[in-house]
Amino acid sequence: MTALYGGPVIDPHHHLWDLSLGRHPWLRPPEREEREMVFGSLAPIRRDYGVADYRADAAGQNIVATVHVEAGWSSEYPLEESRWLESLDRRSGVARRIVARVPLDRPDAAVLLEAEAANDLVVGIRDIVSWHPEPAKSFARSKDLMGDPRWRDGLRQATRLGLSFDLMLFPWQMTEALRLVADFPDTIFVLDHCGSPADRSPEGMALWRRGLQALGQADNVLVKISDLVAYDNDWSLDSLRPVIEHCIACFGPGRAMFASDFPVAGLHASFAEVYEAFRTVASECSADEQRDLFFATADRVYRLGLDKAATSET
Repeated sequence: MTALYGGPVIDPHHHLWDLSLGRHPWLRPPEREEREMVFGSLAPIRRDYGVADYRADAAGQNIVATVHVEAGWSSEYPLEESRWLESLDRRSGVARRIVARVPLDRPDAAVLLEAEAANDLVVGIRDIVSWHPEPAKSFARSKDLMGDPRWRDGLRQATRLGLSFDLMLFPWQMTEALRLVADFPDTIFVLDHCGSPADRSPEGMALWRRGLQALGQADNVLVKISDLVAYDNDWSLDSLRPVIEHCIACFGPGRAMFASDFPVAGLHASFAEVYEAFRTVASECSADEQRDLFFATADRVYRLGLDKAATSET
């Protein structure tokens, strides 16, 4: 066992929002509270969550920079989220880079992608493809986005512009995702939330394990080990450990990164609890492997340049 990681940390997945702007329809109270999303009631996070709130949650974790991932900003207002993030006080390193939202099948997707790519903060795109037969548990607007020709044209444009793609899906979509990543070998895909192991039955977890192992064989796919507690509400270190270990085994530390997914993960765990679990499980890795998981992989993929800066200063 190596000592617990104490070096610099990049958090490559979190969200910020100001609900007074009225731009986050998914955070509006439902007509009936039992109409919940897959990770449970959203009531505790139906509040503003800004830079100061994130820093308070992340206190003591040595977070030196973060990547803001699109937070479900309404598609009626394209480009606004990135501009709003630019207006915040980001001197602490929060939202140093952005994964923006562009619905890739929009008729104007190419124009929107060019506008986002022109922003130095924007390094990637996310257009969620997670589809569930129960509408309250589905994030995607269509079941077949990954195979849609117009959507794929948008992904080609994003790739030409040098943008990575954050891939959020459910395990039963991984076979389709395998075809996607094979058809787009020049695209860097980052699989969000370990591939969302939502079905915790033995059959569901076996499906997830097989799909993750197959995706891990594609060199252009990386994984974010994030928000495991969304799908494991009654979690323990013993229940989180095999999921974390399987992600690392499938992708290796050089293609894996720990991330908070706050404030969403805060529905079921504190920031300190999340990172304590990461540090404990990662203590079985070497010091270099731990640095990859907590810092270097995210630094490289999201073009933060912090590792180069640190090296040049020594």
